[in-house]
This record gives sequence, C-alpha cells and structure tokens, in this order.
Amino acid sequence: METISVRYDNEFIIDMERIMKENRYSTKAEFIREAVRDKMRDLEAEAALMRLEMIAGSSKRKTTKEQLRRARKKSFEELARKHGSL
Repeated sequence: METISVRYDNEFIIDMERIMKENRYSTKAEFIREAVRDKMRDLEAEAALMRLEMIAGSSKRKTTKEQLRRARKKSFEELARKHGSL
C-alpha cells in the first residue's frame, strides 16, 4: 500500500470531521478512501454512459429499441466485469 500526503485547509477539515461524525466514519483515511472509490465509480459510470450514447447514436439518427437494448446490455456487462460482478 502506498502512502499519499494531502493537505487541506482547516475549514475543510472541520467540515469533513462533522460529516464523518454524522456518518460514523472512524478515521479520515477510511472516509477519504471511500470518497475516492465513489468518485472513481462515478467517473467509470459516466464514461460507460458516454460510450452507450456513442453506440446508440444521436437523436438525429433513428435507433431501434433492439439496438438500444444491446447497447445497454453491453455497457452494463462491461461495468459489471470491471467491478467483478459477473
């Protein structure tokens, strides 16, 4: 495991500690790790949706329901493989 040093201003730390306490996080490291994981998951989902949009096409092009179904299935399978759900 690699250690990364990060500096935050005092107001940010106070806000972080308040939210940690409200949500029962025991350490800042635990809170930050989960926040980073959540952000990574959000970015991957956003990228998958962009790929889905490219596959499905724009609203100017007529896309069949079957094409959309296949595109959704492919995107979700890709996300599931990436996150170990399949």
